[in-house]
Amino acid sequence: MGGGVGRVLMIFGSLTDTDNISVDSITLFVSLLCACIVIGHLLEENRWMNESINALFTGLGTGIIILLATKGASSRIFEFNEELFFIYLLPPIIFNAGFQVKKKQFFRNFMTIMLFGAVGTGISFFIISFGAKVLFETLEMGYFELRDFLAIGAIFSATDSVCTLQVLNQDETPLLYSLVFGEGVVNDATSVVLFNALQKFDLTDVNSRVVLKFIGNFFSLFITSTLLGVLIGLLSAYIIKKLYFGRHSTDREVALMILMSYLSYIMAELFDLSGILTVFLCGIVMSHYTWYNVTERSRVTTKHTFATLSLIAETFIFLYVGMDALDIEKWKLVSNSLGKSVGASSLLLALVLVGRAAFIFPLSILSNFFKKSQSEKLNFKQQVTIWWAGLMRGAVSMALAYNQFAKSGHTKQPGNATMITCTITVVLFSTVVFGLLTKHLVRLLLFPSNHNSTTVSSEPSSPNSMTLPLLANGQESEDIEMDGTIRRPPSLLMLLSTPTHTVHFYWRKFDNAYMRPVFGGRGFAEFVPGSPKEGSIN
Repeated sequence: MGGGVGRVLMIFGSLTDTDNISVDSITLFVSLLCACIVIGHLLEENRWMNESINALFTGLGTGIIILLATKGASSRIFEFNEELFFIYLLPPIIFNAGFQVKKKQFFRNFMTIMLFGAVGTGISFFIISFGAKVLFETLEMGYFELRDFLAIGAIFSATDSVCTLQVLNQDETPLLYSLVFGEGVVNDATSVVLFNALQKFDLTDVNSRVVLKFIGNFFSLFITSTLLGVLIGLLSAYIIKKLYFGRHSTDREVALMILMSYLSYIMAELFDLSGILTVFLCGIVMSHYTWYNVTERSRVTTKHTFATLSLIAETFIFLYVGMDALDIEKWKLVSNSLGKSVGASSLLLALVLVGRAAFIFPLSILSNFFKKSQSEKLNFKQQVTIWWAGLMRGAVSMALAYNQFAKSGHTKQPGNATMITCTITVVLFSTVVFGLLTKHLVRLLLFPSNHNSTTVSSEPSSPNSMTLPLLANGQESEDIEMDGTIRRPPSLLMLLSTPTHTVHFYWRKFDNAYMRPVFGGRGFAEFVPGSPKEGSIN
């Protein structure tokens, strides 16, 4: 046993040796991932902890051990690489969210999601950028260019949609889940697009022409990213429907779904588009068409495979963030101005609170104004919950901060080091404090229904999901009659008073008449031995 402990300590001590970092660090990190999953299972019923906070604390504890073992030389197993995050870790998380999202609830609130995710992020971006410029100059934080302040606005406008997945339940609060997470995906895409655009534009001479060009490029990128995700999703559905790989090998159709989902993200990055938006839309399209074209075994396999990859990626991210928070190199650079660093972190956190409140409540009022049904409007308690649940900042903010203020995870400038430590502080505080309290806030503000109902879902919901009634916002309307025909809205007045249902009605007609006969989907997939049966998967 003594020899085993000695070997572990040797691994910790050799983490700074480049000859040993590969095998030793991977072995240790995989072991930590396993530990996080086991601890997460043991804390499943805990009212305070969730998997992201568990991984953060595990990372912090591991960082302390590494610091002691290396005598203060390092607290990390890996060097942070934003490409590792954006290319390998983020795609499975976002795709799984799109693949398993409740589509009817998501698109029913699509305009509100776009208001919060696009317009709201823009409002938050300007408030944080302007506030940081004024306050940092007052605190004499050092020399920052206009590009830096705008980058700070983009960095701290990016919400943590990963942690949101774990503090809100799609089946218990489907309305809030679709709004907060849908906004989070659009928000992340908008923040990354804003950040990348800032790197390309010359900000030394800002005029109306530059602003108009920036806005034009922004909308062009959004539309192109959306079309690319939809096209790749449709292409996967068409190929699997026509060739029907399941007749010979279910492995091939599963592999094709996984690879084409990843292809959508990589192609978006290749063409300088928004990979986040592309892979999210690709996930929605695949769940609507492709998933119904594969065999029953492949349905179960893909559903659990995407969920598993997402879980591993989420755990990896928070585990690393916890370890990186103790990086001694950056803290040494800010040790002489620790008070300014704490002050800057507090101000940035305050700007995050104010920036989110500045668009959630006004845009909620605007959204409610255009909704005719009282049950579809957001009441004040729901608005407070949405505001609170979106306050968490995570790995997207970390990756953008490293991209702007550090190179390959390192920086020698105190001002840049201060921004990195401020980002780490805000991420840790918001994830732990807001993450711990969100579940309790939901229970406090939104009372559960007095009755339970069980329904059968034919969509690829999460593996451990339970279908519960909606909270506070009405019931899912049924647009399909018992014989499978689409129910027509009763009158023109009803069409005008419920535009969302009108769009859904005509989309279903178009979908059934033109899209599903070509691309497959529920009720249009050919049945052969071993293929999925209608309603066979909940």
